[in-house]
Amino acid sequence: MSRLSRIAVACLFAGLTAVCLAALPVHAEDEPVSLRILAINDFHGNLKPPASGIRVTDPADPTKSTVVPAGGAAQMASLVKLLADGQPNTIFVAAGDLIGASPFLSAMFHDEPTIESMSQMGLALSAVGNHEFDEGKEELLRMQNGGCHPTDGCRGPQPFTGATFHYLAASTFLAGTDKTVFPSYEIRTFEDIPVAFIGLTLKGTAGIISPASAAGLDFRNEAESVNALIPELKAKGVQAIVVLIHEGGWPSGGMNECPGLSGPIVDIVKDLDSAVDIVISGHTHQAYVCTIDKRLVTSGDKFGTLVTAIDVKLDRSTRDVISATATNIVVDATLPKDPAQTALIDAYEKLAAPIANQPAGTITQVLSRMPNMSGESVLGDVIGDAQLAATSAAAKGGAVIALTNPGGIRTDLARRDDGAVTYADVFASQPFRNQLVTVTLTGAEIKAALEQQWLDPARPRILQVSDGFAYAFDAKQPAGARIDPVTMTLNGKTIDPAASYRVTINNYLALGGDGFTAFKTGRDPIVGPYDDEALFAYLKSNSPLAPPPRGRILNKAP
Repeated sequence: MSRLSRIAVACLFAGLTAVCLAALPVHAEDEPVSLRILAINDFHGNLKPPASGIRVTDPADPTKSTVVPAGGAAQMASLVKLLADGQPNTIFVAAGDLIGASPFLSAMFHDEPTIESMSQMGLALSAVGNHEFDEGKEELLRMQNGGCHPTDGCRGPQPFTGATFHYLAASTFLAGTDKTVFPSYEIRTFEDIPVAFIGLTLKGTAGIISPASAAGLDFRNEAESVNALIPELKAKGVQAIVVLIHEGGWPSGGMNECPGLSGPIVDIVKDLDSAVDIVISGHTHQAYVCTIDKRLVTSGDKFGTLVTAIDVKLDRSTRDVISATATNIVVDATLPKDPAQTALIDAYEKLAAPIANQPAGTITQVLSRMPNMSGESVLGDVIGDAQLAATSAAAKGGAVIALTNPGGIRTDLARRDDGAVTYADVFASQPFRNQLVTVTLTGAEIKAALEQQWLDPARPRILQVSDGFAYAFDAKQPAGARIDPVTMTLNGKTIDPAASYRVTINNYLALGGDGFTAFKTGRDPIVGPYDDEALFAYLKSNSPLAPPPRGRILNKAP
Protein backbone atom coordinates (compact mmCIF):
# COMPACT_ATOMS: atom_id res chain seq x y z
CA MET A 1 0.00 0.00 0.00
CA SER A 2 1.36 3.45 -0.94
CA ARG A 3 1.92 6.22 1.58
CA LEU A 4 -1.01 8.25 0.16
CA SER A 5 -3.31 5.21 0.39
CA ARG A 6 -2.33 4.64 4.01
CA ILE A 7 -3.13 8.32 4.79
CA ALA A 8 -6.52 8.00 3.11
CA VAL A 9 -7.38 4.84 5.08
CA ALA A 10 -6.31 6.47 8.34
CA CYS A 11 -8.47 9.48 7.59
CA LEU A 12 -11.50 7.33 6.92
CA PHE A 13 -11.12 5.54 10.26
CA ALA A 14 -10.65 8.87 12.02
CA GLY A 15 -13.79 10.34 10.44
CA LEU A 16 -11.80 13.23 8.99
CA THR A 17 -12.31 12.47 5.30
CA ALA A 18 -13.01 16.04 4.12
CA VAL A 19 -10.12 17.57 6.04
CA CYS A 20 -7.65 14.93 4.90
CA LEU A 21 -8.70 15.03 1.28
CA ALA A 22 -8.21 18.79 1.24
CA ALA A 23 -4.67 18.26 2.49
CA LEU A 24 -3.78 15.66 -0.12
CA PRO A 25 -1.69 16.76 -3.12
CA VAL A 26 -3.74 17.54 -6.26
CA HIS A 27 -3.01 15.28 -9.19
CA ALA A 28 -2.16 16.92 -12.53
CA GLU A 29 -5.28 15.44 -14.07
CA ASP A 30 -7.37 17.41 -11.54
CA GLU A 31 -5.70 20.77 -12.22
CA PRO A 32 -7.44 23.20 -14.59
CA VAL A 33 -6.02 23.69 -18.06
CA SER A 34 -4.30 27.04 -18.54
CA LEU A 35 -4.91 28.90 -21.81
CA ARG A 36 -3.41 32.23 -22.77
CA ILE A 37 -5.24 34.15 -25.50
CA LEU A 38 -3.25 36.99 -27.07
CA ALA A 39 -5.47 39.48 -28.88
CA ILE A 40 -5.25 42.62 -31.00
CA ASN A 41 -7.78 44.76 -32.87
CA ASP A 42 -7.81 47.61 -35.39
CA PHE A 43 -4.23 47.16 -36.60
CA HIS A 44 -5.05 49.02 -39.84
CA GLY A 45 -1.84 48.08 -41.61
CA ASN A 46 0.44 49.93 -39.19
CA LEU A 47 3.55 47.88 -39.91
CA LYS A 48 5.71 50.68 -38.54
CA PRO A 49 5.09 52.42 -35.20
CA PRO A 50 2.33 55.03 -35.62
CA ALA A 51 3.25 58.65 -34.98
CA SER A 52 0.36 58.91 -32.51
CA GLY A 53 1.91 56.47 -29.99
CA ILE A 54 -0.38 55.67 -27.06
CA ARG A 55 -1.50 57.63 -24.02
CA VAL A 56 -0.74 55.89 -20.72
CA THR A 57 -1.35 56.78 -17.09
CA ASP A 58 1.63 58.10 -15.16
CA PRO A 59 2.38 55.38 -12.55
CA ALA A 60 3.70 58.04 -10.18
CA ASP A 61 0.54 60.15 -10.46
CA PRO A 62 -2.67 58.43 -11.69
CA THR A 63 -4.25 61.83 -12.34
CA LYS A 64 -1.73 62.48 -15.11
CA SER A 65 -1.05 60.74 -18.40
CA THR A 66 1.53 60.93 -21.12
CA VAL A 67 1.95 59.76 -24.71
CA VAL A 68 4.65 57.16 -25.25
CA PRO A 69 6.00 55.65 -28.50
CA ALA A 70 4.40 52.28 -29.18
CA GLY A 71 3.59 49.81 -31.93
CA GLY A 72 5.27 48.37 -34.98
CA ALA A 73 4.95 44.85 -36.35
CA ALA A 74 8.58 44.00 -35.58
CA GLN A 75 8.15 44.97 -31.92
CA MET A 76 4.72 43.35 -31.68
CA ALA A 77 6.09 40.03 -32.94
CA SER A 78 8.72 40.11 -30.19
CA LEU A 79 6.09 40.86 -27.53
CA VAL A 80 3.81 38.07 -28.77
CA LYS A 81 6.70 35.61 -28.53
CA LEU A 82 7.59 36.88 -25.07
CA LEU A 83 4.00 36.56 -23.81
CA ALA A 84 3.68 33.05 -25.24
CA ASP A 85 7.01 31.86 -23.84
CA GLY A 86 6.56 29.27 -21.11
CA GLN A 87 2.79 29.04 -21.59
CA PRO A 88 1.55 25.48 -22.19
CA ASN A 89 -1.33 26.62 -24.43
CA THR A 90 -1.55 29.87 -26.39
CA ILE A 91 -3.49 31.25 -29.32
CA PHE A 92 -3.14 34.62 -31.09
CA VAL A 93 -6.39 36.17 -32.36
CA ALA A 94 -7.79 39.48 -33.65
CA ALA A 95 -11.09 41.36 -33.52
CA GLY A 96 -11.05 42.82 -37.04
CA ASP A 97 -9.78 45.77 -39.08
CA LEU A 98 -6.33 44.29 -39.54
CA ILE A 99 -6.38 45.97 -42.94
CA GLY A 100 -8.01 49.00 -44.55
CA ALA A 101 -7.39 52.71 -43.90
CA SER A 102 -3.73 51.71 -43.81
CA PRO A 103 -0.56 53.79 -44.13
CA PHE A 104 1.10 53.94 -47.53
CA LEU A 105 3.54 51.09 -46.94
CA SER A 106 0.71 48.57 -46.63
CA ALA A 107 -1.96 50.25 -48.75
CA MET A 108 0.28 50.63 -51.83
CA PHE A 109 0.32 46.84 -52.04
CA HIS A 110 -3.40 46.44 -51.22
CA ASP A 111 -2.50 45.39 -47.66
CA GLU A 112 -0.67 42.26 -48.74
CA PRO A 113 2.27 43.19 -46.44
CA THR A 114 -0.02 43.26 -43.40
CA ILE A 115 -1.55 39.89 -44.21
CA GLU A 116 1.95 38.44 -44.60
CA SER A 117 3.10 40.09 -41.37
CA MET A 118 0.19 38.73 -39.33
CA SER A 119 0.63 35.27 -40.81
CA GLN A 120 4.34 35.32 -40.05
CA MET A 121 3.57 36.48 -36.51
CA GLY A 122 1.45 33.40 -35.89
CA LEU A 123 -2.02 34.92 -35.91
CA ALA A 124 -4.53 32.07 -35.86
CA LEU A 125 -7.99 33.63 -36.23
CA SER A 126 -9.55 37.02 -36.93
CA ALA A 127 -13.04 38.42 -37.03
CA VAL A 128 -13.87 40.44 -40.12
CA GLY A 129 -14.09 44.17 -39.47
CA ASN A 130 -15.87 46.77 -41.56
CA HIS A 131 -12.57 47.84 -43.13
CA GLU A 132 -11.90 44.31 -44.30
CA PHE A 133 -14.63 45.06 -46.85
CA ASP A 134 -13.20 48.38 -48.09
CA GLU A 135 -12.25 46.93 -51.47
CA GLY A 136 -15.20 44.53 -51.64
CA LYS A 137 -15.91 40.88 -50.95
CA GLU A 138 -13.79 39.48 -53.77
CA GLU A 139 -10.72 41.38 -52.63
CA LEU A 140 -11.22 40.14 -49.07
CA LEU A 141 -11.44 36.58 -50.38
CA ARG A 142 -8.12 37.23 -52.15
CA MET A 143 -6.63 38.32 -48.83
CA GLN A 144 -7.59 34.91 -47.44
CA ASN A 145 -6.75 32.76 -50.44
CA GLY A 146 -3.93 34.61 -52.20
CA GLY A 147 -3.26 35.54 -55.82
CA CYS A 148 -2.40 38.71 -57.72
CA HIS A 149 -4.52 41.85 -57.59
CA PRO A 150 -6.94 41.86 -60.53
CA THR A 151 -5.89 45.35 -61.65
CA ASP A 152 -2.41 46.05 -60.30
CA GLY A 153 -1.12 42.49 -60.60
CA CYS A 154 1.72 41.17 -58.46
CA ARG A 155 3.81 44.07 -57.12
CA GLY A 156 5.30 42.65 -53.91
CA PRO A 157 8.77 41.19 -53.34
CA GLN A 158 7.32 37.66 -53.41
CA PRO A 159 4.14 35.96 -54.65
CA PHE A 160 1.14 36.68 -52.44
CA THR A 161 -0.17 33.35 -51.14
CA GLY A 162 -2.87 34.70 -48.82
CA ALA A 163 -3.38 34.49 -45.07
CA THR A 164 -2.35 31.47 -43.05
CA PHE A 165 -4.79 32.64 -40.36
CA HIS A 166 -8.54 32.19 -40.85
CA TYR A 167 -11.15 34.92 -41.14
CA LEU A 168 -14.45 34.30 -39.32
CA ALA A 169 -17.76 35.96 -40.27
CA ALA A 170 -20.73 34.68 -38.28
CA SER A 171 -23.00 37.63 -39.13
CA THR A 172 -21.98 38.39 -42.74
CA PHE A 173 -24.12 36.49 -45.23
CA LEU A 174 -24.37 36.40 -48.98
CA ALA A 175 -27.56 38.34 -49.60
CA GLY A 176 -30.65 36.18 -49.85
CA THR A 177 -28.93 33.09 -48.49
CA ASP A 178 -27.98 31.46 -45.21
CA LYS A 179 -24.35 31.13 -46.31
CA THR A 180 -21.70 33.21 -44.56
CA VAL A 181 -18.78 34.73 -46.46
CA PHE A 182 -16.34 32.91 -44.17
CA PRO A 183 -16.92 30.22 -41.51
CA SER A 184 -18.82 31.44 -38.47
CA TYR A 185 -16.49 29.83 -35.96
CA GLU A 186 -13.51 27.59 -35.45
CA ILE A 187 -12.90 25.09 -32.67
CA ARG A 188 -9.41 24.75 -31.25
CA THR A 189 -8.50 22.04 -28.73
CA PHE A 190 -6.22 22.55 -25.74
CA GLU A 191 -5.32 19.39 -23.79
CA ASP A 192 -8.46 17.68 -25.07
CA ILE A 193 -10.72 20.62 -24.16
CA PRO A 194 -12.44 22.22 -27.19
CA VAL A 195 -12.75 26.01 -27.26
CA ALA A 196 -14.91 27.71 -29.89
CA PHE A 197 -13.96 31.09 -31.34
CA ILE A 198 -16.83 32.92 -33.06
CA GLY A 199 -15.94 35.93 -35.23
CA LEU A 200 -18.21 38.69 -36.54
CA THR A 201 -18.47 42.37 -37.39
CA LEU A 202 -20.98 45.07 -36.47
CA LYS A 203 -24.43 44.93 -38.03
CA GLY A 204 -24.03 48.55 -39.21
CA THR A 205 -21.14 47.72 -41.53
CA ALA A 206 -23.16 48.36 -44.71
CA GLY A 207 -23.72 51.96 -43.62
CA ILE A 208 -20.03 52.75 -43.13
CA ILE A 209 -18.46 51.09 -46.16
CA SER A 210 -18.92 51.94 -49.80
CA PRO A 211 -22.37 50.95 -51.06
CA ALA A 212 -20.60 49.16 -53.92
CA SER A 213 -18.57 47.12 -51.41
CA ALA A 214 -21.69 46.25 -49.43
CA ALA A 215 -23.61 45.06 -52.49
CA GLY A 216 -24.60 41.42 -52.27
CA LEU A 217 -23.89 41.18 -48.55
CA ASP A 218 -26.20 41.03 -45.56
CA PHE A 219 -24.86 42.12 -42.16
CA ARG A 220 -27.08 40.68 -39.46
CA ASN A 221 -27.65 41.24 -35.74
CA GLU A 222 -24.54 40.43 -33.73
CA ALA A 223 -26.01 38.75 -30.65
CA GLU A 224 -28.63 36.84 -32.62
CA SER A 225 -25.94 35.51 -34.96
CA VAL A 226 -23.88 34.25 -32.03
CA ASN A 227 -26.81 32.80 -30.11
CA ALA A 228 -27.98 30.82 -33.13
CA LEU A 229 -24.69 28.91 -33.07
CA ILE A 230 -24.80 27.83 -29.42
CA PRO A 231 -26.92 24.66 -29.86
CA GLU A 232 -24.64 23.53 -32.69
CA LEU A 233 -21.52 24.09 -30.60
CA LYS A 234 -22.96 22.31 -27.57
CA ALA A 235 -23.90 19.37 -29.76
CA LYS A 236 -20.21 19.17 -30.63
CA GLY A 237 -19.27 19.04 -26.96
CA VAL A 238 -18.11 22.65 -26.73
CA GLN A 239 -18.63 24.48 -23.43
CA ALA A 240 -15.93 27.18 -23.62
CA ILE A 241 -16.87 29.95 -26.07
CA VAL A 242 -14.95 33.10 -27.03
CA VAL A 243 -16.46 35.81 -29.24
CA LEU A 244 -14.25 38.00 -31.45
CA ILE A 245 -16.42 40.96 -32.41
CA HIS A 246 -15.64 44.07 -34.38
CA GLU A 247 -17.80 46.37 -32.30
CA GLY A 248 -16.97 48.16 -29.09
CA GLY A 249 -17.57 50.92 -26.61
CA TRP A 250 -16.10 53.96 -24.93
CA PRO A 251 -14.56 53.66 -21.46
CA SER A 252 -13.89 56.35 -18.91
CA GLY A 253 -10.86 54.78 -17.25
CA GLY A 254 -7.38 53.56 -18.06
CA MET A 255 -6.40 50.82 -20.46
CA ASN A 256 -6.87 48.09 -17.85
CA GLU A 257 -9.88 49.59 -16.11
CA CYS A 258 -13.59 49.87 -16.66
CA PRO A 259 -15.25 52.32 -14.26
CA GLY A 260 -17.77 53.07 -16.97
CA LEU A 261 -18.35 51.72 -20.46
CA SER A 262 -20.92 52.97 -22.94
CA GLY A 263 -21.65 52.08 -26.51
CA PRO A 264 -23.11 49.22 -28.55
CA ILE A 265 -20.94 46.49 -27.03
CA VAL A 266 -22.71 46.79 -23.66
CA ASP A 267 -26.14 45.77 -24.96
CA ILE A 268 -24.68 43.20 -27.34
CA VAL A 269 -22.92 41.39 -24.50
CA LYS A 270 -26.05 41.49 -22.34
CA ASP A 271 -28.02 39.91 -25.20
CA LEU A 272 -25.53 37.05 -25.68
CA ASP A 273 -26.39 33.54 -24.58
CA SER A 274 -24.98 32.75 -21.14
CA ALA A 275 -22.82 30.06 -22.76
CA VAL A 276 -20.49 32.79 -24.09
CA ASP A 277 -17.58 33.21 -21.68
CA ILE A 278 -15.25 35.89 -23.12
CA VAL A 279 -15.76 38.77 -25.57
CA ILE A 280 -12.80 40.35 -27.40
CA SER A 281 -13.96 43.57 -29.04
CA GLY A 282 -12.71 46.42 -31.24
CA HIS A 283 -13.86 49.07 -33.73
CA THR A 284 -13.95 52.07 -31.37
CA HIS A 285 -10.13 52.26 -31.07
CA GLN A 286 -10.32 52.18 -27.28
CA ALA A 287 -8.55 50.18 -24.58
CA TYR A 288 -10.43 48.55 -21.71
CA VAL A 289 -10.76 45.46 -19.56
CA CYS A 290 -14.35 45.12 -18.35
CA THR A 291 -16.81 42.75 -16.80
CA ILE A 292 -20.27 42.93 -18.39
CA ASP A 293 -23.00 40.53 -17.37
CA LYS A 294 -20.37 38.48 -15.48
CA ARG A 295 -18.25 38.12 -18.63
CA LEU A 296 -14.79 39.41 -19.44
CA VAL A 297 -14.85 42.01 -22.24
CA THR A 298 -11.63 43.46 -23.64
CA SER A 299 -10.34 45.84 -26.29
CA GLY A 300 -6.75 46.74 -27.21
CA ASP A 301 -6.67 50.31 -28.54
CA LYS A 302 -5.57 50.63 -32.20
CA PHE A 303 -2.69 50.55 -34.69
CA GLY A 304 -0.87 47.73 -32.91
CA THR A 305 0.00 49.74 -29.80
CA LEU A 306 -1.31 47.09 -27.38
CA VAL A 307 -1.51 43.32 -27.08
CA THR A 308 -4.20 41.97 -24.75
CA ALA A 309 -3.06 38.96 -22.71
CA ILE A 310 -6.04 36.95 -21.50
CA ASP A 311 -5.38 34.14 -19.02
CA VAL A 312 -8.09 31.50 -18.94
CA LYS A 313 -8.62 28.48 -16.68
CA LEU A 314 -10.56 25.56 -18.16
CA ASP A 315 -12.13 22.85 -16.02
CA ARG A 316 -11.07 19.37 -17.13
CA SER A 317 -14.36 17.85 -16.01
CA THR A 318 -16.95 20.35 -17.24
CA ARG A 319 -14.68 21.57 -20.07
CA ASP A 320 -15.93 25.10 -19.40
CA VAL A 321 -14.22 28.34 -18.39
CA ILE A 322 -13.57 28.61 -14.65
CA SER A 323 -11.97 32.05 -14.73
CA ALA A 324 -10.57 34.65 -17.13
CA THR A 325 -8.46 37.73 -16.46
CA ALA A 326 -6.85 40.17 -18.88
CA THR A 327 -4.13 42.79 -19.11
CA ASN A 328 -3.46 45.22 -21.95
CA ILE A 329 0.30 45.40 -22.52
CA VAL A 330 1.99 48.24 -24.43
CA VAL A 331 3.98 47.26 -27.51
CA ASP A 332 6.96 49.23 -26.26
CA ALA A 333 9.03 50.90 -28.96
CA THR A 334 12.19 49.79 -27.16
CA LEU A 335 11.38 46.09 -27.61
CA PRO A 336 13.86 44.25 -29.83
CA LYS A 337 12.76 44.03 -33.45
CA ASP A 338 11.86 40.60 -34.71
CA PRO A 339 14.33 39.79 -37.55
CA ALA A 340 11.77 38.15 -39.84
CA GLN A 341 9.34 41.04 -39.51
CA THR A 342 12.14 43.54 -40.05
CA ALA A 343 13.18 41.77 -43.25
CA LEU A 344 9.58 41.75 -44.52
CA ILE A 345 9.11 45.46 -43.85
CA ASP A 346 12.48 46.34 -45.39
CA ALA A 347 11.62 44.44 -48.57
CA TYR A 348 8.38 46.37 -49.05
CA GLU A 349 9.93 49.70 -48.08
CA LYS A 350 12.55 49.27 -50.79
CA LEU A 351 9.79 48.96 -53.39
CA ALA A 352 7.65 51.75 -51.94
CA ALA A 353 10.35 54.36 -51.23
CA PRO A 354 10.53 56.08 -54.67
CA ILE A 355 6.82 57.02 -54.44
CA ALA A 356 6.53 57.41 -50.68
CA ASN A 357 9.43 59.88 -50.41
CA GLN A 358 8.21 62.33 -53.05
CA PRO A 359 8.19 65.80 -51.44
CA ALA A 360 4.75 67.37 -51.20
CA GLY A 361 5.83 70.67 -49.71
CA THR A 362 6.08 72.15 -46.23
CA ILE A 363 3.67 73.06 -43.43
CA THR A 364 4.33 75.46 -40.58
CA GLN A 365 2.93 73.05 -37.98
CA VAL A 366 1.16 69.70 -37.74
CA LEU A 367 -2.32 69.94 -39.27
CA SER A 368 -4.65 68.32 -36.76
CA ARG A 369 -7.67 66.19 -37.63
CA MET A 370 -9.18 66.77 -34.16
CA PRO A 371 -12.47 68.65 -34.43
CA ASN A 372 -13.51 71.62 -32.35
CA MET A 373 -16.94 71.95 -30.71
CA SER A 374 -18.46 72.57 -34.14
CA GLY A 375 -16.92 69.44 -35.63
CA GLU A 376 -14.52 71.43 -37.80
CA SER A 377 -10.84 70.50 -37.96
CA VAL A 378 -7.79 72.30 -39.32
CA LEU A 379 -6.91 69.39 -41.58
CA GLY A 380 -10.54 69.10 -42.67
CA ASP A 381 -10.47 72.73 -43.78
CA VAL A 382 -7.24 72.21 -45.72
CA ILE A 383 -8.59 69.10 -47.43
CA GLY A 384 -11.79 70.92 -48.35
CA ASP A 385 -9.72 73.74 -49.87
CA ALA A 386 -7.51 71.24 -51.72
CA GLN A 387 -10.49 69.48 -53.24
CA LEU A 388 -12.07 72.76 -54.30
CA ALA A 389 -8.80 73.88 -55.88
CA ALA A 390 -8.53 70.59 -57.77
CA THR A 391 -12.02 70.83 -59.27
CA SER A 392 -12.96 74.52 -59.52
CA ALA A 393 -11.32 75.06 -62.90
CA ALA A 394 -13.10 72.23 -64.75
CA ALA A 395 -13.97 73.27 -68.29
CA LYS A 396 -17.60 72.31 -67.82
CA GLY A 397 -19.11 73.20 -64.48
CA GLY A 398 -16.26 73.75 -62.06
CA ALA A 399 -16.99 73.40 -58.33
CA VAL A 400 -17.81 76.30 -56.02
CA ILE A 401 -18.11 74.16 -52.85
CA ALA A 402 -16.26 71.04 -51.67
CA LEU A 403 -17.45 68.75 -48.89
CA THR A 404 -15.68 65.69 -47.48
CA ASN A 405 -16.50 63.08 -44.84
CA PRO A 406 -14.51 63.20 -41.59
CA GLY A 407 -14.14 59.41 -41.48
CA GLY A 408 -11.90 59.59 -44.54
CA ILE A 409 -9.35 61.68 -42.62
CA ARG A 410 -7.41 59.12 -40.62
CA THR A 411 -4.43 60.92 -39.03
CA ASP A 412 -2.97 64.37 -38.48
CA LEU A 413 -0.84 65.58 -41.37
CA ALA A 414 2.63 65.16 -39.90
CA ARG A 415 5.78 67.13 -40.67
CA ARG A 416 9.48 66.64 -40.26
CA ASP A 417 11.72 68.98 -38.26
CA ASP A 418 12.16 71.20 -41.31
CA GLY A 419 8.42 71.24 -41.97
CA ALA A 420 8.66 68.89 -44.94
CA VAL A 421 5.76 66.65 -45.91
CA THR A 422 6.01 63.63 -48.22
CA TYR A 423 3.49 61.75 -50.30
CA ALA A 424 3.50 59.02 -47.65
CA ASP A 425 2.42 61.60 -45.05
CA VAL A 426 -0.39 62.80 -47.31
CA PHE A 427 -1.51 59.24 -47.95
CA ALA A 428 -1.51 58.43 -44.23
CA SER A 429 -4.06 61.22 -43.73
CA GLN A 430 -6.21 60.15 -46.69
CA PRO A 431 -5.58 56.45 -47.26
CA PHE A 432 -8.80 55.48 -49.04
CA ARG A 433 -7.88 57.08 -52.39
CA ASN A 434 -11.44 58.14 -53.07
CA GLN A 435 -12.00 59.78 -56.43
CA LEU A 436 -13.45 63.28 -56.50
CA VAL A 437 -16.76 63.83 -58.25
CA THR A 438 -18.30 67.24 -58.99
CA VAL A 439 -22.10 67.24 -59.20
CA THR A 440 -24.94 69.74 -59.40
CA LEU A 441 -27.09 70.15 -56.29
CA THR A 442 -29.71 72.73 -55.41
CA GLY A 443 -29.42 74.74 -52.23
CA ALA A 444 -32.25 72.67 -50.76
CA GLU A 445 -30.40 69.43 -51.61
CA ILE A 446 -27.23 70.73 -49.97
CA LYS A 447 -29.23 71.47 -46.82
CA ALA A 448 -30.78 67.99 -46.95
CA ALA A 449 -27.29 66.47 -47.07
CA LEU A 450 -26.11 68.59 -44.16
CA GLU A 451 -29.13 67.48 -42.10
CA GLN A 452 -27.99 63.87 -42.56
CA GLN A 453 -24.92 64.59 -40.46
CA TRP A 454 -27.09 63.62 -37.45
CA LEU A 455 -28.43 60.26 -38.62
CA ASP A 456 -26.75 59.02 -35.45
CA PRO A 457 -27.31 61.91 -33.01
CA ALA A 458 -24.88 60.37 -30.53
CA ARG A 459 -22.07 60.38 -33.08
CA PRO A 460 -22.71 63.02 -35.75
CA ARG A 461 -20.55 62.97 -38.86
CA ILE A 462 -19.76 66.63 -39.49
CA LEU A 463 -18.71 67.15 -43.10
CA GLN A 464 -15.60 69.25 -43.64
CA VAL A 465 -16.14 72.21 -45.97
CA SER A 466 -14.11 74.41 -48.30
CA ASP A 467 -13.31 78.09 -47.79
CA GLY A 468 -16.14 80.45 -48.73
CA PHE A 469 -18.92 78.11 -47.65
CA ALA A 470 -20.33 78.47 -44.13
CA TYR A 471 -23.35 77.49 -42.08
CA ALA A 472 -24.59 77.20 -38.49
CA PHE A 473 -26.38 74.33 -36.78
CA ASP A 474 -28.25 73.63 -33.57
CA ALA A 475 -28.05 69.93 -32.73
CA LYS A 476 -30.78 70.33 -30.10
CA GLN A 477 -33.39 71.01 -32.76
CA PRO A 478 -35.51 68.19 -34.26
CA ALA A 479 -34.22 66.05 -37.11
CA GLY A 480 -34.44 67.93 -40.38
CA ALA A 481 -34.39 71.32 -38.67
CA ARG A 482 -30.87 71.49 -37.29
CA ILE A 483 -29.45 73.63 -40.11
CA ASP A 484 -30.66 77.23 -40.21
CA PRO A 485 -30.96 77.93 -43.97
CA VAL A 486 -30.39 81.63 -43.42
CA THR A 487 -26.87 80.88 -42.16
CA MET A 488 -25.91 78.85 -45.24
CA THR A 489 -23.72 81.19 -47.24
CA LEU A 490 -21.30 81.08 -50.15
CA ASN A 491 -18.78 83.92 -50.20
CA GLY A 492 -21.05 85.91 -47.91
CA LYS A 493 -24.21 85.44 -49.98
CA THR A 494 -27.10 83.33 -48.67
CA ILE A 495 -27.56 80.00 -50.42
CA ASP A 496 -30.70 80.00 -52.57
CA PRO A 497 -32.71 76.79 -51.98
CA ALA A 498 -33.87 76.76 -55.63
CA ALA A 499 -30.54 77.68 -57.24
CA SER A 500 -28.05 75.11 -58.54
CA TYR A 501 -24.48 74.83 -57.29
CA ARG A 502 -21.56 72.69 -58.42
CA VAL A 503 -20.35 70.70 -55.43
CA THR A 504 -17.32 68.43 -55.15
CA ILE A 505 -17.64 65.31 -53.03
CA ASN A 506 -15.81 61.99 -53.18
CA ASN A 507 -17.19 58.90 -54.89
CA TYR A 508 -17.91 57.33 -51.50
CA LEU A 509 -20.31 60.15 -50.61
CA ALA A 510 -21.67 60.31 -54.16
CA LEU A 511 -22.94 56.75 -53.71
CA GLY A 512 -24.59 57.62 -50.41
CA GLY A 513 -21.79 56.46 -48.11
CA ASP A 514 -22.09 57.16 -44.36
CA GLY A 515 -25.82 57.53 -44.87
CA PHE A 516 -25.57 60.71 -46.96
CA THR A 517 -28.20 59.56 -49.43
CA ALA A 518 -29.03 63.15 -50.40
CA PHE A 519 -25.82 63.24 -52.43
CA LYS A 520 -27.18 60.51 -54.70
CA THR A 521 -29.42 63.15 -56.28
CA GLY A 522 -26.36 64.91 -57.70
CA ARG A 523 -26.53 65.54 -61.46
CA ASP A 524 -24.07 66.03 -64.33
CA PRO A 525 -21.10 64.37 -62.62
CA ILE A 526 -17.55 65.18 -63.64
CA VAL A 527 -14.92 62.80 -62.30
CA GLY A 528 -11.77 64.46 -60.97
CA PRO A 529 -8.50 63.34 -59.38
CA TYR A 530 -8.11 61.14 -56.30
CA ASP A 531 -8.40 62.92 -52.96
CA ASP A 532 -4.78 62.21 -51.95
CA GLU A 533 -3.56 63.58 -55.28
CA ALA A 534 -5.58 66.76 -54.74
CA LEU A 535 -4.04 67.32 -51.30
CA PHE A 536 -0.54 66.53 -52.60
CA ALA A 537 -0.92 69.10 -55.43
CA TYR A 538 -2.38 71.71 -53.06
CA LEU A 539 0.61 71.43 -50.73
CA LYS A 540 3.06 71.76 -53.61
CA SER A 541 1.31 74.95 -54.77
CA ASN A 542 0.82 76.56 -51.36
CA SER A 543 3.95 75.81 -49.34
CA PRO A 544 4.77 76.76 -46.72
CA LEU A 545 1.17 76.15 -45.68
CA ALA A 546 -0.11 77.52 -42.37
CA PRO A 547 -3.28 76.29 -40.65
CA PRO A 548 -6.28 78.30 -41.86
CA PRO A 549 -8.49 79.90 -39.20
CA ARG A 550 -11.54 77.84 -38.31
CA GLY A 551 -15.03 79.30 -38.30
CA ARG A 552 -16.70 77.86 -41.37
CA ILE A 553 -19.08 75.82 -39.21
CA LEU A 554 -20.83 77.38 -36.22
CA ASN A 555 -22.38 75.36 -33.42
CA LYS A 556 -25.19 77.51 -32.03
CA ALA A 557 -25.76 75.24 -29.02
CA PRO A 558 -22.37 73.81 -27.95
